[in-house]
Amino acid sequence: MDKLKEIGKSLALWLTIALLIILAFNFFNSEQLKKHTEPFSTFLQQVEKGEVKKVVIQGQKVTGVTKDNKPFETYLPPGYTSVIDKLAEKNVEIQVKPEEGSPWYITVLVSWLPMIFLILLWISMMRQMSMGSNKALSFAKSRAKVFIDNKPKVTFKDVAGIDEVKEEVSEIVDFLKNPKKFQQLGGRIPKGVLLAGAPGTGKTLLAKAIAGEANVPFLSVSGSEFVEMFVGVGASRVRDLFEQAKRHAPCIVFIDEIDAVGRKRGAGFTGGHDEREQTLNQLLVEMDGFESSEGIIVIAATNRPDILDPALLRPGRFDRQIHVPLPDVRGRLEILKIHTKDKPLAEDVDLEVIARSTPGFSGADLANIVNEAALIAARKNHGKITMEDFEEAKDKVTMGIERKSMVLSEEEKVTTAYHEAGHTLIAKLLPNADKVHKVTIIPRGKALGITQQLPEEDRYTYTKDYLLDRLCVLFGGRVAEELALGTISTGAGNDIERATEIAKKMVAEWGMSDTIGPIAVKIREQFGEPAELISEEMKKLIDKEVRKIIQETYERTKELISQNMDKLENLAKALLERETLTGEEIDMAMKGELKSNDMDSTNPPAGSKKERKEEIPPSLNPQLEA
Repeated sequence: MDKLKEIGKSLALWLTIALLIILAFNFFNSEQLKKHTEPFSTFLQQVEKGEVKKVVIQGQKVTGVTKDNKPFETYLPPGYTSVIDKLAEKNVEIQVKPEEGSPWYITVLVSWLPMIFLILLWISMMRQMSMGSNKALSFAKSRAKVFIDNKPKVTFKDVAGIDEVKEEVSEIVDFLKNPKKFQQLGGRIPKGVLLAGAPGTGKTLLAKAIAGEANVPFLSVSGSEFVEMFVGVGASRVRDLFEQAKRHAPCIVFIDEIDAVGRKRGAGFTGGHDEREQTLNQLLVEMDGFESSEGIIVIAATNRPDILDPALLRPGRFDRQIHVPLPDVRGRLEILKIHTKDKPLAEDVDLEVIARSTPGFSGADLANIVNEAALIAARKNHGKITMEDFEEAKDKVTMGIERKSMVLSEEEKVTTAYHEAGHTLIAKLLPNADKVHKVTIIPRGKALGITQQLPEEDRYTYTKDYLLDRLCVLFGGRVAEELALGTISTGAGNDIERATEIAKKMVAEWGMSDTIGPIAVKIREQFGEPAELISEEMKKLIDKEVRKIIQETYERTKELISQNMDKLENLAKALLERETLTGEEIDMAMKGELKSNDMDSTNPPAGSKKERKEEIPPSLNPQLEA
């Protein structure tokens, strides 16, 4: 279809050119005719009066001179010869010349113009057809971006937070710079290196840094660029990719998101000969087909190494699997330094505080926070990026943007205040819960209120006590609504969902149930693989244990809040007054020490159970009873 459009455009162009030539030719002839000519009737009158002295007849063209020596020019009508007798009768000097032909260039143009036009049109059409065939052939070529002269400028200095990984891949750089160092001892450098890790941890950046350090050509391609709807195209692109790599060896071939083409075979529903599997088979063959001495190293990145085909991960293809972890607090500090080195920072900015308050953040998340802080500072016309800008950017990234246009009713604000106060209170009372960093009832994202917890240090494993306390914190909001307001709302929907998920994993995956024991049960089917068959009795037992954990933690939460209702009331009042409380303000509010001109510590928030004079059972709240 595209080829026909190109031919149509070319034909229209040449037709336009031909039309312009014809118009130019007609214009030239018309210019010739525009010379001054007298009407034939005037010429006859001059002859009758004897005013004509001399004439020259050349075909139908008549030129001459009058007796007053004035030149004239006219044309005889076809077949009109009687004028000659008139001229002879009046003794006019008559001279006859043969008819003058057109100029030679006009003759050539008229004779050869059609043929020249057809030749040029044929050449143009053949050229368009040739370009179309080249495009069709290039469809099966690799779409890899080749960096040779413009090699990546990224080096290991631009990569932070993964020092152990940099040390491991530095061996690849040494091989590319000095391969004989390894070959003389019989060593064989890995053909392929698989970088696996969470999104945003710097896998692609690390691959560019390896190429930048080694100063070798870098071929970059995405796994999804191999697969097309046409059979055989993916395999052809894989072949072309490795042919390019051999021409530019030593080099690095980087395949991003390799799980798009390297997924386990047989896991789909299209049989064993679909296009994706053919592409994977060709990739396996190509990685076996070149020797390590050629200096071609394949680096692939994925977020899901567990779904890759085992044949792709065996030694000889991807010999090494390097896990790229999320950065720890020191790594986050180094990443923040890299992203802020070219940005003006105010004196109050403490990158260590930001690093400690962002556990679980990837390098991309930290870069996003720095960028958001710069945008906020620019929007507020700050000369430099302040710590306040970083705090606002961090809240925006973690909790969502403030929905200032969303107006809550007074009843919804009270419900949200008690809900978030319940989360905060339980988190402060339990020893294993994460530290509360901030709590707000300002709507952000999809939430009407948010309690933000930040661990004091990075966690890599979770104890049973921590998980049970985590469940209590999740149920704190619902229990606070139930005890303080005498009702429950849909605001706890997400909390219940997360709590149920944690309880299921505790029972079915982490072996934290005394009844079931350390048994891992795969409950869900993933990526076309059949789930493990378990008996109905086991399913019922799992459900029973999950319900037991949920019920026990719920009752424990209810007891804790009942014993600390005064602290809950203080927190709710402070939230309704200030809308957002920091960690220090939370401690003061729980003690009733947070004062404000508009706060009356003696009056509970409107809508609370205490204000409605409803009695609270003494067994649930002995402090209020006293």
